[in-house]
Amino acid sequence: MKKFVMAGLAGTVAGIIATTQIAGPLLAQEAESKADVYQQLDLFGDIFERIRAQYVEEVEPEELIEAAIDGMLTSLDPHSSYLSPDDAEQMRVQTRGEFGGLGIEVTQEEGFVKVVSPIDDTPADEAGIEAGDFITHVDGESILGLTLDKAVELMRGPVGSEIVITVVREGEPDPFDVTIIRDTIKLTAVRARTEGTSVVMRVTTFNDQTFPNLQAGMEEQIEEAGGIDKVNGFVLDLRNNPGGLLTQAIKVSDAFLNEGEIVSTRGRDPQDGERFNATPGDLAEGKPIVVLINGGSASASEIVAGALQDHRRAIVVGTKSFGKGSVQTVMPLRGDGAMRLTTSRYYTPSGRSIQALGVSPDIIVEQPRPAPETEEEDDRPARSEADLRGSLNNDSLSEDEIRQIEEDRAKAEATAELREEDYQLAYAIDILKGLSAFNPDGPSQ
Repeated sequence: MKKFVMAGLAGTVAGIIATTQIAGPLLAQEAESKADVYQQLDLFGDIFERIRAQYVEEVEPEELIEAAIDGMLTSLDPHSSYLSPDDAEQMRVQTRGEFGGLGIEVTQEEGFVKVVSPIDDTPADEAGIEAGDFITHVDGESILGLTLDKAVELMRGPVGSEIVITVVREGEPDPFDVTIIRDTIKLTAVRARTEGTSVVMRVTTFNDQTFPNLQAGMEEQIEEAGGIDKVNGFVLDLRNNPGGLLTQAIKVSDAFLNEGEIVSTRGRDPQDGERFNATPGDLAEGKPIVVLINGGSASASEIVAGALQDHRRAIVVGTKSFGKGSVQTVMPLRGDGAMRLTTSRYYTPSGRSIQALGVSPDIIVEQPRPAPETEEEDDRPARSEADLRGSLNNDSLSEDEIRQIEEDRAKAEATAELREEDYQLAYAIDILKGLSAFNPDGPSQ
C-alpha cells in the first residue's frame, strides 16, 4: 500500500515539474500576446485622437467609435455587424412582421450588394427584382465599397418616396435602372391555398407568426377540402424565402416529423453545440410533401428543406438553395444598440453543412423565363372528332361518366394553365398526383 501511495506521489511531483517546465514558455507567449494586443489598442487610441484633433472636418466621437466597431464586425463575415439603436429597433420590428422599405433581403458578396430574394407582394417584387441581382447604385450613387448596413441605409426612406436602383443581372448585357416606390412592408408569413386536391403552403419568411400561420392555414384548407382524406398531399413553397428565426425553422420542421434530429449547431467550443429534435405529431398526417426551393431560399428555409430531405419526409424540387449555413446571435449592448455576431454553423440531421453549398434538390427543375411574345399568335381552337359535322355520338357512357370525364379534363386544363404561370409549382403538384395514383386510399383524380 505504501509503495502504491509513493508511486502516486512520485507521479504527481513529476507532473508538477513537467508542467512547470512547459508552462514557462506558454506563460511567456501569453504575456507577449497580451502585450501585443494592448499595443494595438494603444495604436487605436492614437489614431482616434489624431482623427478627432486633425481631420479636415469636425467629427462626432460616437460616430467614429460606432464605425470602428462596425468595421471590426463586418471584417469577420457578411452577416456579422453592429446595430445602432435605430437599426436594432427596426430589426425587432421586422421580426414581428411589419417594417418600412423596399421588400428585399440582401447580402454582400465580394464588396457587391446581392439580392438574396425579393419578398412576395412588396414594391421590389412588383418592380421585378430577382434573386441573384446585384445592386450597384442607389439614386445614381455608387454603393461599391460601402458596408452592407450603409448600403441598406441608403435604400431606406420615407414611405411613398421614390428610389432608383441600378441592377446588374446575369444574362442581361448591361446594367439597368429600376424605379421603386418605398412602402410599409407587411409580411404575411404563410399563404395557404388549394390547387385541385393539393394544399399549397407559401412560406415567405420565418418570423414570430410563421408556425401559427402555417398550422392555421393547413387546418383551414383541410377543412374546406372535406377532411385529410380528400387531400393528396402538401406543397411547402420556400422559394425566395430568405430565412429568419431559427426557432421558427425548428417548429416548421417539427410540424411534419414525428421523431429524430431536426438540426444541430456547432460553435468554436464543442460544448456550446446544440441539437434540436422533433416531437411526436405530423400536421400532414403522413401525406406526401414536396418542398420547393431556389437560389433565394436561405438560412431557415434551408434548415427546413434539409431536415425534411434527410428524413425522407419530403421530395425537394427546384434549384440549389442560397447556402447560408451560419447562425447569428443578436447580443444587446449598452446604449440600446446590439451586435449581430456569427456564433455557430448549423448541420442537417445527416451531419452535412450547407454553408456555401446549399441544399441540392432531389429533382432539379428550372423555372423557365417568360418567352417573348410573338407578333402573330395562332389562337384558333384545336379541332377534334366531336367538331366534325355528322360525327357519331358516344352512347357507351352514362351521363355521370361523361360528367366525370369532363371534370377530370377541366382539372388537367387548370394544371396546364398553372404550368404556364408557375412551372415549378405545377411540377410539384404533378408529383403529388403521381404519388396519390399509387395510393388506393387517396382521393380520386
